Amino acid sequence: MNARARGTAWLARRTGAVVWRSLVRIVVTGASGNVGSALLRRLLAVGGHDILGVARRVPDEPGAPFDAVSWRSLDLTEDTATDDLREAFRGADAVVHLAWGFQPSHDIAYLEALGVGGTRRVLEAVALEDVRHVVHMSSVGAYSPKRDDTPVDETWPTGGVPTSPYSRHKSSAERLLDAHESAYPDRVVTRLRPGVVGQRTAGSALLRYALPGLVPAAVLGHLPVLPLDRRLTIPMVHADDVAAAIERVLATTAAGPFNLAAEPAVTTADIADVLGARQVQVPSAVLRAVVSLTWHARLQQVDTGWLDLGFAVPLLDTSRARRELCWTPQVDARTVLAETVAGMREGAADRSPVLRPRSVPGQVARALRHGPVSRRHRP
Repeated sequence: MNARARGTAWLARRTGAVVWRSLVRIVVTGASGNVGSALLRRLLAVGGHDILGVARRVPDEPGAPFDAVSWRSLDLTEDTATDDLREAFRGADAVVHLAWGFQPSHDIAYLEALGVGGTRRVLEAVALEDVRHVVHMSSVGAYSPKRDDTPVDETWPTGGVPTSPYSRHKSSAERLLDAHESAYPDRVVTRLRPGVVGQRTAGSALLRYALPGLVPAAVLGHLPVLPLDRRLTIPMVHADDVAAAIERVLATTAAGPFNLAAEPAVTTADIADVLGARQVQVPSAVLRAVVSLTWHARLQQVDTGWLDLGFAVPLLDTSRARRELCWTPQVDARTVLAETVAGMREGAADRSPVLRPRSVPGQVARALRHGPVSRRHRP
């Protein structure tokens, strides 16, 4: 039974509050991650939903919000995933597709199989099970390179940044959504394109993505200088504000793309200030050469595509989300940055495998068992 049959949801315009008419069954892929954890908190606070979380590694420790929903373990890269997803999606009113991969950065084929292939399998299962509403977590990274720092709206091309695997894959996923919309014009497809999403409890996960295993989190509190090009300007948004937008999308069955970002945009000076470091001007071309050399030498796991993406992504015009969803971010971008960096320094974590605590001994032990994260097939 779909959302329209069970009772639609509507937005209380006078208060800006979302009100749900009836119980809605929602399936969330990638529910144990950064945005997923925030979405579970949001939906559980609202109450009245039947929620199924889908993840490759499901939470096995008690603790909110993960112990308040049902779970299904699925690997979206597997050939059998479509059949398994069909079973998970059966009877769902909406599917929120958040699952994505960021490591191992040296295994581009695996990342594509998860991001692009996983999205294709989700859409196949959605179509076969007649799910009427799918919400896809796209990204500012799906957009083509900016011309300047003028914020762009949702009509900006989603051709991606060619040198960034993450961006190419997000762009390819958008093409899959185009095809799904064309084939099923009576169904609702929503695309959310947030800036960089941060929150305190993602600290440990971000450290695993960004720092070699032997480097302690405390190093972030003792950086004397930040060698970075002053031209960097990126949009950011808090995970809780992204979750609020998803809730409103689900409640209103709003279709189409929505940019999500908080003001003001984060600059190189902001990053240096939060780190307590002195910004030293290093042209992006020079920094790129260093990043490339150290990545190819397996000394760190951040590939040059992320650097290229950082200097290419446009700033975001969020007028449509503010107007049609009555969405206003509650946390400004500089506060998001400060909270996220504080979480990284403290090794903040949550009760899921993706957001688990990070420690140097734990990283070393895991590297000895499975190899470094930069080339590990499944981090």
